[in-house]
Amino acid sequence: MKTNPFTPDEQQRIVNAIRQAETTTSGEIRVHVEPHCSTPDPVQRAIDVFAQLGMHQTKQQNGVLFYLAHVDRKFAIVGDKGIDAKVSGNFWESTKNLLRSYFSAGQYAEGLIRGIGQAGVQLQQYFPYDRATDTNELADDISFD
Repeated sequence: MKTNPFTPDEQQRIVNAIRQAETTTSGEIRVHVEPHCSTPDPVQRAIDVFAQLGMHQTKQQNGVLFYLAHVDRKFAIVGDKGIDAKVSGNFWESTKNLLRSYFSAGQYAEGLIRGIGQAGVQLQQYFPYDRATDTNELADDISFD
């Protein structure tokens, strides 16, 4: 059963945050939400979802997935090989801390919106937007399980 913990307005604000972040970077951002994490480690589940969504197919291998299991209160951020090859190991720590601060208060939509914005700024350093060559390679909508 697919569940959506967001109001239509919250969902639209998250999609808008993805679109806004992608105006500054060639990086591709997706959000996947499900009630329960089917693995003990949310990072492993996020890696599985990343593959299921075909996110590894971007030209620069610069896809980023925000994964949220809202009932289990677990989340992860994973990036593709192109990002991992260019950034330090703690690249996502500040974004994870920002998400955690909102999620711990039950503010999932606001946390995702803020985290996506911060990720866009961070990605811009390594994958700047080029209007002449950039195309939207991945859907901006939220996927649900």
